[in-house]
Amino acid sequence: MSKTHPAKGSEERKAACLLAAATLAVASASGAAAGSPAEVTFLGAPSSAETIAAGEVLYAEHCAACHGENREGQPDWRRRLDTGRMPAPPQDGSGHSFTHSDAHLFAMTKSGIEAVVPGYESDMPAFGDILEDGEIIAILSFVKANWPEAKRIFQAGLPGMDTGMSGQ
Repeated sequence: MSKTHPAKGSEERKAACLLAAATLAVASASGAAAGSPAEVTFLGAPSSAETIAAGEVLYAEHCAACHGENREGQPDWRRRLDTGRMPAPPQDGSGHSFTHSDAHLFAMTKSGIEAVVPGYESDMPAFGDILEDGEIIAILSFVKANWPEAKRIFQAGLPGMDTGMSGQ
């Protein structure tokens, strides 16, 4: 569960996660999941359908406000804002997230982008005080599961993709 507001919405979040996981499981079992997210791994471990479904719910709660309901990112995401910072990029495979290893994506989400790019200023907060590690992994698994296959294949070939989070 999220670290902040442990009681607020926790029952609703559990119910939504269970409903999403059950729906995905039924669709997969019936063969109707052709348009469903792909199977993915994160940090070398398979991400279950339940993890991906939970990630979808958590993404909507913690990420969609900036990265978009459909992971489309903010308008003109390639152009710096007046603050000098960059808008939130898409997470649908049309951005650049697939060019980062799982370990980097995890570190940027948990500890802030500065954890990977020292000195970089971003409007994206570090989520380490808000989300548990498993919740971050669920969100990133959901994002990856919805990238086009070519982007997942590209990312899988990046250096360090077969390593875990040691040192993160």
